[in-house]
Amino acid sequence: MPLPKIEDARKLNDQELSDEIAAVKKQLFELRLQQATGRLEKTHEFKHNRHRLAQLMTIERQRQLQAQ
Repeated sequence: MPLPKIEDARKLNDQELSDEIAAVKKQLFELRLQQATGRLEKTHEFKHNRHRLAQLMTIERQRQLQAQ
């Protein structure tokens, strides 16, 4: 599974961007829970979700700066 592309995130509107950030944070929480209980099989999901979260938060910050 390749890392997510930032172009996909740039197409989202502000509400979708916020929803996606919340969803990725929830996924990371669930992955940490699975890891703690020993049920985690796909460890690469951590990297992909952290990468996606960084992309989304970067775009959110860029839009905040443009609005000022």
